[in-house]
Amino acid sequence: MILHVAQRALAAGAREVWVATDDARIADALQGSGVRVAMTSPKHASGTDRLAECARIAGWAEEAVVVNLQGDEPFAPVDGIACVARAVVDSGAGIATLATPIDDIDTLLDPNAVKVVRADNRDALYFSRAPVPWPRDAFARDRTTMPEGQWLRHIGIYGYRVRALRAFAELPPGRLEQVEALEQLRVLEAGWRIAVALAPSPFPPGVDTETDLLRAEHTCKELQASHG
Repeated sequence: MILHVAQRALAAGAREVWVATDDARIADALQGSGVRVAMTSPKHASGTDRLAECARIAGWAEEAVVVNLQGDEPFAPVDGIACVARAVVDSGAGIATLATPIDDIDTLLDPNAVKVVRADNRDALYFSRAPVPWPRDAFARDRTTMPEGQWLRHIGIYGYRVRALRAFAELPPGRLEQVEALEQLRVLEAGWRIAVALAPSPFPPGVDTETDLLRAEHTCKELQASHG
């Protein structure tokens, strides 16, 4: 699965693809694949910290753009990976991410579906597990029907300038981050920008459970068969 994720990154046009891990089994699985491996500390509290160490090991320049594609996203669309990298460049922000419209009430009310509010310049104003902005009048009448308006679900893929990535990893955990259990709030609380682009195509669910893994393996076999 990790190799498949790396291949998605290569297909998106990445100049280099690295897998940052603290598990030798993952490194062994990637031997002969052409993908580079950064063996990182097992003590990292977050993926951002691990990526910052990878940037140091790889020797990336301060202005280089790096996309953090999680290893449990084997079907991340290629255009979405490229889109978040472009958003870093086009926005001038040090950090960028993606979002997609919410069109059903269950997702809007689901605390596992993170919501994001954007300013007119497409920078993030806030991320929350709650349905923000709160549709006061609509919810006063009914909380079973999707209200009119546009709500955005955050997609957890990030692009960074390396300088911003390193600075982010050095920030102490923020108060809002700890309240909502959302690491990206550390950046907003520090007064930094996060550009938010709309994903050009849907992001399929990641692989979080054994059932998800079985589904992913089946899909991978179908893709391999279709390509001969």
